[in-house]
Amino acid sequence: MSDKQEQPLPAAMETALSGVLRKLGEANHKADTLLRKTGLPRRYHKPLFFFLGHIAKGDGRVTEADIQYAERLIKALGLSSRQRRKAIEQFQQGKNTTQLPMHRGLLLRLQANLAPGSAIITAACLCHGAQIQGQPGKTRRYRCEDSITCMGLPVAIADEVFESYASKVWAQNSTALHRPTTYADACLILGVTRRDTLDTIKRQYRKKVSACHPDKLAQQKLTPTEKALAKDQLLRYQQAWELIKKRHRIA
Repeated sequence: MSDKQEQPLPAAMETALSGVLRKLGEANHKADTLLRKTGLPRRYHKPLFFFLGHIAKGDGRVTEADIQYAERLIKALGLSSRQRRKAIEQFQQGKNTTQLPMHRGLLLRLQANLAPGSAIITAACLCHGAQIQGQPGKTRRYRCEDSITCMGLPVAIADEVFESYASKVWAQNSTALHRPTTYADACLILGVTRRDTLDTIKRQYRKKVSACHPDKLAQQKLTPTEKALAKDQLLRYQQAWELIKKRHRIA
């Protein structure tokens, strides 16, 4: 962790974060429900969808879950057809960006300390997008943190939001995890489609396993909850891959 993360948040930012986390919990940690309740100023729409696209491409490909999530946010914000097209354009631009340009979020950085509420709501939406299929891998999490920093917020904001998901969502989901029994289940777990080739699925499986492998996790500062979830997720990836290989052999 950097020194910046160790420093306490400004009082206004701490208060706003506590409020957003409370509302996120009341919304059952569903960011689209949060947006329906809180709304979001229009100046945050472009950065939101741009950063979402950037995060979604973190694993090398944008999944159907990422697209559906972006659509839910568009609906939650009540965007018109024209605004929806612009949001999709921003998502595509973010998806095709490997390095965040400095001008992105400039206006938001100037306002972050004065009125942090809307920026933190946006950050919560980005964190939700990063963990749309469970605990995010390193690349997705780093891209999310970079996006939040680009808005002028400290990385500690992302840490707090992810910890909220870890204790309230990932922990609950881990107790309900079941062994995949159908090909569709296995594809959903690995973030692929039934139309993908076995080689494509194999590459995606290796990326997923690499992100939560014990050797890599040992180098990260994870909470006990996050470590347990990573272990469970690794098992699920392995089970999904074995089912897919078996079905392909039979075919």
